Amino acid sequence: MSTTPTAAAHLPARFVLPSEAVLRERERLVLDHFHDEVRQDWDATLSTFPHPHYELIAQMLVHDGDAEVRDYCHDTRVAFPDQDHELIAFRHSHDAVIVEFWLLGTHNGQLGRIPPTGSRHRTRMTAYFIFDENEHLVTERIYFDQLTILKQLIAGIDRRRPRGLLKLLGVLKGALGAVGSAPDPRLTNTVAPNLDN
Repeated sequence: MSTTPTAAAHLPARFVLPSEAVLRERERLVLDHFHDEVRQDWDATLSTFPHPHYELIAQMLVHDGDAEVRDYCHDTRVAFPDQDHELIAFRHSHDAVIVEFWLLGTHNGQLGRIPPTGSRHRTRMTAYFIFDENEHLVTERIYFDQLTILKQLIAGIDRRRPRGLLKLLGVLKGALGAVGSAPDPRLTNTVAPNLDN
């Protein structure tokens, strides 16, 4: 069922999709963003935003602004130099492109407090690329399960050898050290949507 412009004018914004041209442009921008991340071209990646802003829901962390997002991108590529994506699905909403994908990488560098394990992970994720009323990308909000990644990183450690046990201890110590950080209030102080209109 298509919505005529007259009928759409009476609907709340959340029920009205933008034109096909807008949806295609959003999708192109998000695909460029993914490709630029894999190439580690941070200038191109961050140029998709007027103000770079990443929200990592699993960790309740926000990286806001050019410097913070660049640091996050750098740190993740130190940990996973070969990081890549396998796209699963694209969906559109009135204000976002929603992407399901596999994130892949080999843990060859320090990941926060977790020492490198040499293990590979393949983790299913969802990212919301949120656009404002002027069609500017304003947020990349990423949902994933940290335990799924950690289990895969630990699985590759040879626990039959002393060196493997020491590595496992280092990983567990690093993971537990990251648990105590307070969640970012920008992610916890939420307001319920108005669904009355």
